[in-house]
Amino acid sequence: MKMLKSLPVWPLAAPIAGWLFLFGSTFNLGGAYQILLVVGLIGSVLAAVYHAEVVAHRIGEPYGTLVLVLALAVTLIEVALIVSLMLAGGPETTGLARDTVFAAIMIILNGIVGICLLLGAGRHREQTFGLLGVSASLATLAAIAVLTLVLPNYTSSAAGPFYNSSQLIFIAVISLVLYGTFVLVQTVRHRDYFLPKEAVGDEEVHAAPPTPTVAWVSAGALLVCLGAVVLLAKSLAPALETAIAAMGAPKTLVGIVIAAIVLLPEGLAAVRAARANRLQTSLNLALGSALASIGLTIPAVVVVSLATGLTITLGLDIKSTVLLLLSLMVATLSLGTGRTTVMQGTVHLVIFAVYLFTTIVP
Repeated sequence: MKMLKSLPVWPLAAPIAGWLFLFGSTFNLGGAYQILLVVGLIGSVLAAVYHAEVVAHRIGEPYGTLVLVLALAVTLIEVALIVSLMLAGGPETTGLARDTVFAAIMIILNGIVGICLLLGAGRHREQTFGLLGVSASLATLAAIAVLTLVLPNYTSSAAGPFYNSSQLIFIAVISLVLYGTFVLVQTVRHRDYFLPKEAVGDEEVHAAPPTPTVAWVSAGALLVCLGAVVLLAKSLAPALETAIAAMGAPKTLVGIVIAAIVLLPEGLAAVRAARANRLQTSLNLALGSALASIGLTIPAVVVVSLATGLTITLGLDIKSTVLLLLSLMVATLSLGTGRTTVMQGTVHLVIFAVYLFTTIVP
């Protein structure tokens, strides 16, 4: 009990409340109950950010960044959610993995990065970061994204935006090799590329790390929070789909909203780091999250496809391909000097706005 006193009550209570609200949703208590699910979702997201920062502060950089990114935990739960929906939905969900991964990349590369650059520069005028680590992240992300989401449209072994079985196996292995190498570089061989410079006057950087026991409690609570976030988002999806249909918007907007909710813990943590003048940590969060999303999701759905015989659609349409390539090119240019201002943040957010607008008005 003494151990728990060092943690605030709300980060421990929020995910418990979220799971209780989720359990209550099985009794069909009416549309008004959706409000409680939304409250549980927001509370679980905020609690996840808190526990991630506790664990990250204990572990230190860059290993702490990996935890703070929430990349592995969020992606594994997200993969489980995608796989379960694919198995339940059958042929109608062949493009689910592609749509989810593309939405995650656009949200992270333009939405989260844009907000971080804009708010960080708005507060500190100009921010700097280590160019070597960001360049490695962007190079890896560009390679995986194009090989998995663009190249299928131009291969001839299978007609349409598909890979055949041997190509799926090959691309899954390539994705794992690229992501695994990136993690090795970030955490072992060139970890100094990803180490942030301490912000002057930032009390969080110099604060004493939590005890190992507190860190373990937060690690367990983090997994509980993330599970609640994903399952609450899934539970709210039917109501969200109904509302979007009533607005006359395309169904693809549902996937964007759900992806945004799942990525909200990472986004909040990245924004906090940028406002604290730790842009390196912020970019590690954003780009590492995008890499985990695509580098782990694609191999997982490939295994499901081969095991069940379910065809998966990977190739993007022309509009989405243009937006993806534009996003990668702009990110390379805007993050290619090691310095950022409000200009770079504005450009990324404009591209994100175009992505959202053309999704609603294709």
